[in-house]
Amino acid sequence: MSVISLRLKEKEMNRINELSTVEHKEKSTVARELIEYGWRFLMIDIYRKGKISIGVLSSKLELSLSETIDLLAEFGIESPIDYDDYLEGFEVFKNG
Repeated sequence: MSVISLRLKEKEMNRINELSTVEHKEKSTVARELIEYGWRFLMIDIYRKGKISIGVLSSKLELSLSETIDLLAEFGIESPIDYDDYLEGFEVFKNG
């Protein structure tokens, strides 16, 4: 694991402290989780704007395609796979 040192504004540090208290976690754990959430949010936003494909998004988030589609649904972003694609995939799965 790498170590990074950075300066935080008081508001940012207060947010980390608050989450640390509410979640009963160490500040470093909370900071790492916030970075991960931020990464996911930014990648989803880039996908939503059409700058990357769902395959690239899946890779960047280190998720399977179905997990990525589920995550997009949680954010209210429609699945890029239509019903016919779903049925075709189901048949491949069933026969494979």
